Amino acid sequence: MSEVNSGPAAEPDEVLVEIVDGGVAVVTINRPKARNAVNGAVARGIAAALDELDESPEVSAIVLTGAGGTFSAGMDLKGFLTGDMPVVEGRGFGGITEAPPKKPIIAAVEGYALAGGFELALSCDLVVASEEAKFGLPEPKRGLVAGAGGIMRLPRRIPYHVAMEIALTGDHYPAVRLYELGLVNRITYPGEALNGALELARTIAANAPLALAATKRIIVESADWSLDEMFRKQGEIMAPVFGSKDAMEGAAAFAEKRAPVWKGE
Repeated sequence: MSEVNSGPAAEPDEVLVEIVDGGVAVVTINRPKARNAVNGAVARGIAAALDELDESPEVSAIVLTGAGGTFSAGMDLKGFLTGDMPVVEGRGFGGITEAPPKKPIIAAVEGYALAGGFELALSCDLVVASEEAKFGLPEPKRGLVAGAGGIMRLPRRIPYHVAMEIALTGDHYPAVRLYELGLVNRITYPGEALNGALELARTIAANAPLALAATKRIIVESADWSLDEMFRKQGEIMAPVFGSKDAMEGAAAFAEKRAPVWKGE
């Protein structure tokens, strides 16, 4: 494992970053005594880490998790009262909700993913959760609104009426229920969410990095494409991939019955 410098503004004690084997990086919110509540330092740390990891040739997939057995309890309300806003310009709440990374990112959820913590998970491409994990958007119970993407993303991921129930009641919902609804990709035993996410991330990272980035971009952006433009726009994103050295390497490796060696070129 190697530590990534998350930049002078990142206040690295709040956010830990490691590049592990298999082209995977782990970003950890490191405020366990505060149930990993997101303050300004955490938001800046996540944003800086994602900026760096998106540019790193060593990394093809990212895992976002929390220290101490919980994912995140959401915005640091004590900090909010003192004017410490956990928002990064251009990136949004937590340094991710308005501009997730270009590379695939997986949320590894233990304990609670509540309010802004749930919105962090919804900003990820995949979710691996412990069978004991709980999710929820309790903002209405605090006189607030889940304004970091939660009430916009949730009805796109699960049935409308269930999304309404989660958003309007503010109650906690078990990971197993969200797995049944398709929001959680994999369920693990307690304490194993990070390992489960790493397994999934390594499987993803074994694929060609340019193809991964293009595939994610098409899936994310195509939701707003019309029937008349969707194949043209897909082609514009795909064309550089098909002309890449990695595309030639993939074909050669298949023909030669060997593992491909990707260069991201």
